[in-house]
This record gives sequence, structure tokens and C-alpha cells, in this order.
Amino acid sequence: MAAPDTAGPVTPPAGTPRRAKGITGTRPWVAALFLLPALVLLGALVVYPIGYSIVRSLYDAGGSGFVGVRNYGTVFSDSGTLTAVRNNAIWVVVAPSITTALGLIFAVLTERVRWGTAFKLVVFMPMAISMLAAGIIFRLVYEQDPNQGVANAVISSVHDTFSAGSAYPGARPRPGADLAPTAGGSYTTRSTVRPGTAALLPLVGIPQAELPSSAQQAGRPRGGGITGTVWLDFTPGGGGRAGVIDPGEKGLKGVTVQAVKVGRVVASAKTAADGTFTLPATAQGAQLRLPASNFAARYGGVDWLGPTLVTPSIIGAYVWMWAGFAMVLIAAGLAGVPRELLEAARVDGANEWQVFRKITVPLLAPVLAVVVVTLMINVLKIFDLVYIIAPGATQNNAMVLALKLYLTSFGGGNDQGVGSAISVLLLLLVLPVMIFNIRRIRREGRR
Repeated sequence: MAAPDTAGPVTPPAGTPRRAKGITGTRPWVAALFLLPALVLLGALVVYPIGYSIVRSLYDAGGSGFVGVRNYGTVFSDSGTLTAVRNNAIWVVVAPSITTALGLIFAVLTERVRWGTAFKLVVFMPMAISMLAAGIIFRLVYEQDPNQGVANAVISSVHDTFSAGSAYPGARPRPGADLAPTAGGSYTTRSTVRPGTAALLPLVGIPQAELPSSAQQAGRPRGGGITGTVWLDFTPGGGGRAGVIDPGEKGLKGVTVQAVKVGRVVASAKTAADGTFTLPATAQGAQLRLPASNFAARYGGVDWLGPTLVTPSIIGAYVWMWAGFAMVLIAAGLAGVPRELLEAARVDGANEWQVFRKITVPLLAPVLAVVVVTLMINVLKIFDLVYIIAPGATQNNAMVLALKLYLTSFGGGNDQGVGSAISVLLLLLVLPVMIFNIRRIRREGRR
């Protein structure tokens, strides 16, 4: 019976050529064959568009005339492009910083609450919404009218809690009445008042629909004191006489009436439901003044989409969407932090802030770098939110490079030469961040 063969691998005879293999143990041509589909897609979807954009940026709007670097001169001399570069810089600095900070806070705090998983789900949910849908949502949130915009509805409610609005904003005296405009938006009578003569103070400019539901027929003053009526001098359906209390005309309740002598208020009263008021005898010989507080426009909230706040407002919408992304990545990194280090620090007397600042954050530094770099690349290409949220009047104030590229090339500018130059500029701005990220990944791989 033959003994079993226990020898090692068979050595090929001398002179037999060896087939070269790569570091993966696979023949190079086999590896190239498997990589070919990915390389074809990479070339078709990345390399070719980049090369074509660089070449196209050297031609005019029609693509037939070579203009060299003239398009780049146009880019850097255009105020709209310079505004876009400035806004992109604001985005790169502000948006990733705030988003990462919120993600870190959420990730740390949710570890300490029983309902942390539910909270993470709620914070992460906006990631499931497209940029288009988020833009539409926040365009409605930032509406100027408090009756439509949620943000201004909240702010106006808080403001009105501490500062009562005027009774009848926009009201003004009827032309030809005894009332005349005075300093600060108030109205003062030309004549003085005396007992037994009623002061009629007709106002216009108030829509019938805005009158209180409790408004009554304007009353005629009674009694021999110093009295008067403030009413809306408008008869529904037409007719009526100017300066006369006609049937159907409503009294204005809650209007402040002041008696003024030599610039000093000597008496004050508020009108009743039928618009009538009565002043004490000290008001004899005084002029009547309706202060501006009766007519000031209601607080309209914050102009979120105005020239000053449009970019911060859009960044707020972006943070709302991406804070969940940052939180999930940071929470995953936080799960790998050795708990014994945290407990040892607490045993040594460190408080929670010191543990967070000197142990948790340094250990999470690689994860935080991933989040920040990813968000920086993302915001350099921001387009959807700005295009949808910013209204036409302030779109130039919120301009970013991706939006400028679109508007120049396809959105009415029809100059793909300059648009291609903007795309090359955007690529050059993204490259440093990408190079930094690649180097960081390689350093992590060598550890």
C-alpha cells in the first residue's frame, strides 16, 4: 500500500514562466475586466462632463467662437457671481458647524433619556423628505403674513401678549372733518370742546369685515357734559351724509380720546360699544386728540425672506433637514467610546462638562471630521432650497454658485460659456475639501 503524499506544494520545473498576479492574488487582466463597467460609468458620468465643461468654458454663448478665458473674466467681474461666492462661504462656515454641533448635542443627550430612540427617529425624519418638499414647507413657514406663516404667527402671538395692538390700524379722519394730523401719527381737533356741544369724530379707512362682531350702531351723545362720538362714517350699500351719524354706521369701541391743553393731556377716556365717550369737566376748553396708538399697523412679524435674513433663513431649513444625519453618525461613534474612560474621569472628580469637553469630544474627533467634511461638500452644491425658498425679489441676495450656474446656463441667461466657467469655479472650490477628505481616509487606513 502506497504511503500518503505529505509533501508540500509542487514546485514547477525550472524554466517554466510564472504568471504575474496583483496584490489581491488576481491576474491584472481579470481585475481590469471586473473594473471595466465601473470605469466606463465613471468616465461617462464624471470625467467626460468635467472635461467638456472645461473646454466649453473657453467658448462663447453659442459654442462656436473661441474666447479663451474671457468667460472667467466675466464671472469674476459680475456682482451676482461675487455675491454667490460670498454666500457659499457663509454656507460652508455656518451650516456644517451648526448642524454638527446640534447633532453632537442630540447624540449625547439622547443617551441619557428613556425615550431617546423615539427622539432620534423624530430628528432623523426630515432626511426622508426631498429638498423640493422641504423648500415648499419652509417657504410657507417663512411667509410674512402671520395668518399663513407659522414662524410669524408664533412671533406675533408672543409680541401681542406683551404689547397690545392698535384698535383700528389704518384708520384716518374723513376729509373735511375737524380732525387734523399732528406729530407722531396722531389726529387732533382744530376746535376746542365745551359742555353741551357734542364732538363728532368721523373716521374712514376701516373695512367693514375688520370691525369687531360686537360693534353697535353709532350712538348720539347725551347729557350736558363734554361728550362725543367716534364712528366709522360709512353707510353699507352707499348713501348717507358725510360727518353725520346715519343709520347703519357703526361706533368704534375702545378708541382712546385725550383732552389736550397747551400740549399737556388733562383728561382721557375710551369709547363705549356705540362709539360714545364722556370727559370730565377739566377737559373744558381743550382740544381732543386721538393718539397714534389707535391707528398703528399691527405687528407683522419678521421679514424672514427679506434681503437681510433670507440666507440665514434658508440655512435654518438646511439644518432642520441634516441635523438628523449628523446625529446618527455621531451616535454611532459615541457607541464605540470606551465607557471605562468616562467612568474613570467621573471617579477622579471630573464634572459632566469636563468629561464631555476633554474625553468625549476628542474621542469623537474622527467622526466629527467625517460629518463636517461631508456637509461642507454638500453645501457647496446647495441649489434646491435656495431656488424654492428665496422669493424673486430677494433671490439675488440669497444667490449661490449652483443656482447662478443654472440661471446663467438655462434659466434665462442662455450663456453656457459663462455657465461652464462657473461650474469649473465650483469644482475648484470643492477639490480642496475632497483632497482633505481623501488624505484623512488614508491616514485612518494606516492606523
